[in-house]
Amino acid sequence: MAESITCRRVYEDPTPQDGTRVLVDRVWPRGMRKEDAHLDEWLRDVAPSTDLRRWYGHEPERFPEFRRRYHAELRDAEHRTAADHLRDLAGQGRLTLLTATKDLDHSQAAVLAAWLDDGH
Repeated sequence: MAESITCRRVYEDPTPQDGTRVLVDRVWPRGMRKEDAHLDEWLRDVAPSTDLRRWYGHEPERFPEFRRRYHAELRDAEHRTAADHLRDLAGQGRLTLLTATKDLDHSQAAVLAAWLDDGH
């Protein structure tokens, strides 16, 4: 499934290779108009909780612990339905996880892509 899941910034122009485009942020991207996002879905319920997002603060040294805590959240009832839906979308073809985060390698989108690829 790895080659069918990619992560991109929502601010980048869409490409034909994107497939299904899903925003995986809990809050709407700053300065982005909804009609300019070119989304298929906004799946905010799969995003990290507000508490976890605020704790992490996109500090790379916290990323390993963020990933561990986010994996735990993905197993809870609040996130599970959204995570299952995302897995279904990934099984249907190319999937692009979108985020406003500047550092894609240390984002929830990257965690989600790896989590889906691992078969969760």
